[in-house]
Amino acid sequence: MDEETDNSEKLHSPYTGRWVALVRGRVIAQGGTPEQALRASQSSRYKEKPEIIFMPIPFSLPPLIDKIKDTLPADQEIYLVGGAVRDLLTSRLSHDFDFALPSNGISIARKVANALGADFMPLDDERDTGRVVLTDQDGTRIYLDFATYRGANLAEDLRARDFTINAMAYNLRDNTIIDPMEGASDIRAKVIRACSPTSLSDDPVRILRAVRQAAAFGFRIEKNTRELMKQGADQVGSVSAERLRDEIFKMLNGPKADTSIRALEMLGVLSHLMPELLAMKGVEQSPPHVYDVWTHTLAVLAHLDQIISGLRVGYDAEKTNDMFTGLLGLRLGRYREQIARHFAAPLNVDRSHRSLLFFAALYHDVCKSETKTIDETGRIRFFDHDVKGAEVAAQRARAFNLSNDEIERLQAIIKHHMRIHSFAGRMEFDKQTPSRKAIYRFFRDSGRAGIDLILLGLADLRATRANELTIETWTAYLDVARILFENYWERPEEVVAPPRLLDGHELMKELKLTPGPLIGQLLEAIRENQAAGKIENREQALSFAREEIAKGPVAGEA
Repeated sequence: MDEETDNSEKLHSPYTGRWVALVRGRVIAQGGTPEQALRASQSSRYKEKPEIIFMPIPFSLPPLIDKIKDTLPADQEIYLVGGAVRDLLTSRLSHDFDFALPSNGISIARKVANALGADFMPLDDERDTGRVVLTDQDGTRIYLDFATYRGANLAEDLRARDFTINAMAYNLRDNTIIDPMEGASDIRAKVIRACSPTSLSDDPVRILRAVRQAAAFGFRIEKNTRELMKQGADQVGSVSAERLRDEIFKMLNGPKADTSIRALEMLGVLSHLMPELLAMKGVEQSPPHVYDVWTHTLAVLAHLDQIISGLRVGYDAEKTNDMFTGLLGLRLGRYREQIARHFAAPLNVDRSHRSLLFFAALYHDVCKSETKTIDETGRIRFFDHDVKGAEVAAQRARAFNLSNDEIERLQAIIKHHMRIHSFAGRMEFDKQTPSRKAIYRFFRDSGRAGIDLILLGLADLRATRANELTIETWTAYLDVARILFENYWERPEEVVAPPRLLDGHELMKELKLTPGPLIGQLLEAIRENQAAGKIENREQALSFAREEIAKGPVAGEA
């Protein structure tokens, strides 16, 4: 029995994790807090004076919690609160730990940071909140937030939180749990329920958080809470762009991103969050597309998740009954570790590489509605939707305050996402593999985004053809992906980034040229022919340059 199953069964026992009232050793009432257990006992045994005790949950605390306890005075009142308690009860690994205490949040945070040799920052002077940031050897960061109570006491603090599953507190001193909102019961029932009728209007970003956590935990959102979410959808625009961005990127980094985005659309949130996406709804596409643009986009997210999962290190191919995923592993499985390293290098420490790729997937066809044309045969086309879509996505990225590196990567993915389909079409119908020069140009234009483009291309194909996808077409795409991966990771100096044989100054000196655009054109033509295997040394490079000059103006790229 694994730990998560074991803890689940312990949570399902009637009194585990609860406060109970005992009379002569017999449980007569229970509650989420000592006060609730006492009140429940008095309603039936008002003449009795019960003993109130906590029925412990035998879970293991992370060693970090013990280190924090050791740094604090023995009489310090302090509670682990919120999502970290939820994660403990469901055997999930958390990197965010929130602590609530009566006062001195910033000074306690500074004391813990000094003891742990970690970074410290005051987070909110008004709420007396300090943050401690620990960085692991692999670059993973753990956040410890210390805040004074939101209200007069712990009970008021918990009731002011978003959802019942996040409104529990763990007492670091006596290892008991305070659960006034019955969050543990909702965890057992797999339900997300607002703590109060004003929980969502108090902070509308919680609408996005409910959707994200429902997908992450496989929970359902309780009916009344869903209604509150719909009623508060128009308030999402009042939230800062950074907080909205963070929820969206966490959503895209988690499971069932397609389901989450669909839920936001159905709740009426997208029109206040990313309204440009709604233009894709109902936009028809010609075969081989089987869906309209919006449904296709959501399907791309689902297939992208499946493809990345199928190529992760340790993936058990025997667990899939999907023939296409099986072939994916057979053809591309040798690159699992390289793909893992690719995703382990984010462009921003606060957002994952994976979430940025999913953001690109969400926007890759965003301009199909405005570029739609119908030719004389009745075929629907979307000329330049990739180029225009890259700019629309960049505008949203800038509004979300993404970094310049992230925006550049996002634009590269969307602008070039059709190139994989061109390669695969020639492979399938003409039996023509990508030339060395074509491979060079692909990675020259896309850089590291080339790996993202390959994975997005595979997901795009599956979402285009759906059940009509043939093994022949899928195999052609996998062969193109394998060739591109092979050249990028196994033959980079031969094809992808051949070493420079001479620079502009040498070229001008040897050929007696003056500075100008011609120099850059010649150098690039030399590198292309290096990649094609036609130039191998400096002498050949100079000879090639002389021949190009003799022909007249250097021709532009095909």
